[in-house]
Amino acid sequence: MPWPFALPFAGLLLSIAVGPLLVPKFWHRQYGKIAAAWSVLTLGLLVWFAGAASALAAFVHALLGEYLSFIVLLFALYTVAGGILVSGDLRGTPWINTGILALGTAIASIVGTTGAAMILVRPLIRVNLSRPHNAHVVVFFIILAGNVGGALSPLGDPPLFVGFLHGIDFFWTARNIWLQTAIVSGLLLAVFAILDVWRFQAEPRVTKIGVRRPIRIRGLVNIALIAAIIANALISAIWRPGIAIDILGTRLELQNVVRDAVLLAIAGLSLWLTPDEHREANDFNWEPIREVAKLFAAIFTAIMPVIAMLHAGRDGAFAWLFSAVTASSGAPQEVAYFWFTGLMSAFLDNAPTYLLFFELAGGDPKVLMGKLSGTLAAISMGAVYMGALTYIGNAPNLMVAAIATERGIRMPGFFGYMLWTGAVLIPLFLLLTFLPIAPVLSLE
Repeated sequence: MPWPFALPFAGLLLSIAVGPLLVPKFWHRQYGKIAAAWSVLTLGLLVWFAGAASALAAFVHALLGEYLSFIVLLFALYTVAGGILVSGDLRGTPWINTGILALGTAIASIVGTTGAAMILVRPLIRVNLSRPHNAHVVVFFIILAGNVGGALSPLGDPPLFVGFLHGIDFFWTARNIWLQTAIVSGLLLAVFAILDVWRFQAEPRVTKIGVRRPIRIRGLVNIALIAAIIANALISAIWRPGIAIDILGTRLELQNVVRDAVLLAIAGLSLWLTPDEHREANDFNWEPIREVAKLFAAIFTAIMPVIAMLHAGRDGAFAWLFSAVTASSGAPQEVAYFWFTGLMSAFLDNAPTYLLFFELAGGDPKVLMGKLSGTLAAISMGAVYMGALTYIGNAPNLMVAAIATERGIRMPGFFGYMLWTGAVLIPLFLLLTFLPIAPVLSLE
């Protein structure tokens, strides 16, 4: 499949990037139709290239084999976390903000980046609404709670869960990249605290009012439901009955069908057990998850030709990429794996990107956890950390931005967000590239 078949995906990304900037009202009314148009164009090209049967099979696989579980998990976490109400009169001081960001980073590997983001984003927005400069708080929250914090367990971020399903030990990332994650997180929190202190000191004194009412957490049943979501994910990874349904070549494993059904049931329980006033106090509505569902349905469709080109390996349109990550001796170049996995994860879905480079490095979990541990660390760090570089690099990014915009925070546009994250993160990634701590990212 030649490179022009990737143009609809590029057009979709460009629409997401410039639509809200150039025609914001039109975009927010019609983004679903625009995304659907790019999807239809992709499917039309696939029918022309491979025939209707193959195009239909690929579309079914993209939606049922990949997108369905992805959006069901996000829906469940969004629904359950939306029922947790943190109330009180905290103000968005630098120390309170840094504490919330640190908490989100700490829990992201336990409840997932989506779970951490959905639990804490509304309290964070609420305490900062009165500040004239508040967008940077949400940007750093996306970076830390929505991405970097999820690097220490398969529950933290989808790419690591893919690795777990392919044989990587559950605690491998915690044992092997905890120091890198701690360094990146610590430096990010320090940079944020300095920036927030500078912004805070330049603001009117009215924004510096202290705590008036004690902090209360309500809707505690939803914390138990988040624990149920975590347990459900673990059970589905361990329970393998060997029963599957074949739909046009896509195997729907019984454990995955049951997992998704349980997730929907948990979301229903949250809606039933949580008092309506908790969600009303959170300004909860369905638009952010609706936007993510529509845009990512289009992304999963339009990305199909790109994934096919990558799967073609050295015989495909991305042959240069596979040469770039392999030395002349045939050994993997870990720095190249880190940067290419990361940069592609920023614009493609980071879970399949992780899997592609995982397979490119041999796909043997024992070898990757042993002799090639540096390569596996490079792939893991790249997929998780660099998902923060764009709004579409990881699902919580777009969701948090949508919630913040709904609440009146003027979030930067697609390219503005990239400038923010690039300025903050690229120096840290360069530091990681040459940091002399194990696993060292070898240049050879």
